[in-house]
Amino acid sequence: MRKIFGIVAGLILAGTLAGCGGTSTDTAQPADGTPKADAPLKVGVNPVPHGEVLKYVKDNLAAGAGLNLEIVEFTDYVQPNTQLDEGNLDANYFQHIPYLEEFSKGKNIQLSWVVPVHIEPLGLYSKKIKNVSELAEGAQVAVPNDASNLGRSLKLLADNGLITLAEGVGVKATERDVADNPKKLEFKPLEAAQLPRSLEDVDAAIVNGNYALEAGLQPATDSLLLEKGEGNPYANGLVTVPAKVDDPRIKKLAEILTGAEVKKFIEDKYKGAVLPAR
Repeated sequence: MRKIFGIVAGLILAGTLAGCGGTSTDTAQPADGTPKADAPLKVGVNPVPHGEVLKYVKDNLAAGAGLNLEIVEFTDYVQPNTQLDEGNLDANYFQHIPYLEEFSKGKNIQLSWVVPVHIEPLGLYSKKIKNVSELAEGAQVAVPNDASNLGRSLKLLADNGLITLAEGVGVKATERDVADNPKKLEFKPLEAAQLPRSLEDVDAAIVNGNYALEAGLQPATDSLLLEKGEGNPYANGLVTVPAKVDDPRIKKLAEILTGAEVKKFIEDKYKGAVLPAR
């Protein structure tokens, strides 16, 4: 009986110590529900260039800042936001503000912009012609089918004299806002990820910078037309949920992504195909 009593007493004592934080202190979450400073920070990205930039941060800068980064790659523009909204990610890094606003409104969700990181100039590419002047009448041009990038694509064509848009529509333009189309270009809206593959079937395609790079295209040399970086409102940046805007881990990552080391990495690696936002 003494032996049994001793065992029971020992178990009670151990439980009491654990309840007081004796052995579980190192892994417990703070009482206010905030994550520990060294808890993994899960960030959703498109593989190129976002994933490459974040991998550089993880391999070279994160540990020194006490940041435990976990990179989750997606090949589309929808899942990084839905997974963030559902709590499966802490942040994402793949989109610009016009797309974020359009997506949030369409899905009726709340996501928060943190900082801009880089700009991927949108470009017009072709495997059938070498100069934009060679676009024939009735040429088929593939464009992104999401509203923000469609408007951006039409503005690129308008800025280069291929079409004229209705006054005042700017980057919110749709095909209905094309006021003049001298070459009678036929627009073929496709999901952004499919645009590089469409080059085999259409006369030209306007491709987002990240998908151009993934397809082996070099925007600075392969594009027929390319957006300018200066004054470009389409900087890709870090996004989180409102509840995590003040998370110290998010703030650390934002500071690193907008720092001199990442700026130099972007300039050295992409040589103008991707531009630092600041």
